[in-house]
Amino acid sequence: MKGPLFYSKILLFGEYGIIKDSKGLSIPYSFYKGALKTDQDPNHSAIESNLNLKKFIQYLATLDASLVTFNSDQLQKDVNEGMYFDSSIPQGYGVGSSGALVAAIYDKYANDKITVLENLTREKLLKLKAVFSEMESFFHGKSSGLDPLNSYLSIPILINSQDNIEATGIPSQNTNGKGAVFLLDSGIIGETAPMVGIFMEKMKQEGFRSMLKNQFIKHTDACVEDFLKGDVKSLFSNTKQLSKVVLNHFKPMIPKQFHSIWKKGIDTNDYYLKLCGSGGGGYILGFTEDLETAQKSLADYKLEVVYNF
Repeated sequence: MKGPLFYSKILLFGEYGIIKDSKGLSIPYSFYKGALKTDQDPNHSAIESNLNLKKFIQYLATLDASLVTFNSDQLQKDVNEGMYFDSSIPQGYGVGSSGALVAAIYDKYANDKITVLENLTREKLLKLKAVFSEMESFFHGKSSGLDPLNSYLSIPILINSQDNIEATGIPSQNTNGKGAVFLLDSGIIGETAPMVGIFMEKMKQEGFRSMLKNQFIKHTDACVEDFLKGDVKSLFSNTKQLSKVVLNHFKPMIPKQFHSIWKKGIDTNDYYLKLCGSGGGGYILGFTEDLETAQKSLADYKLEVVYNF
């Protein structure tokens, strides 16, 4: 059995902010992908994935039936026969490993599912997001549902606010351009739940809430608008501000050994770093107007290009 492929995603802008109604922009990243499979002779990771699926389907049975139901007999049968999620998406890296699994299960087993081929009205997108949010909460404790939504639809998603999302187009890449968005591998696995916990604790402080609204969300929203308009000059100016705000106020989410590299980018303008997902490890997202310069400046690290300007 070889199911359809579900891709990883990258939230270019909006991490943490979308919890408090900032804009966000999420794009599919086809470099990593996963599919549901069954093998006659499963390896260790297939067995482990199958055990996780067994727990996951017990959880799915507890979801509100008015929101979503599944062909649970078939799902149970397939899992009992050793079905697993065969995925190249690294876990704990902020590129949506659980989101792709959720999308795959919904696609294959949900009753009355909303399909990608329909006219995707805002209501349908919000319904999908609500279903995916409940499904993915099994993995993270609390989920916005955006990662699975992106993986399921495989198109860029613009988040205007929590109850206003739309499928969007992004400017086509300039494959000869010098500028790029890239992923930098921190070499550390990040866990979402503890990072979100730190953020929620900080949200109890008035000063942090005010910074979030007046600086973090302001620059995030501007970055989303600049990116969609293709205004690269303004985008880099706002990304620099965003990178500064994150370094000053989200330090626990940045692995310690990257604090100086983060600051170096801001000081030299060679590149600007930002969180990819909840932080704490995994990938760090970078923006540069000159990829060659950034590669020299970050010579000790492997950069994966996601998008060219």
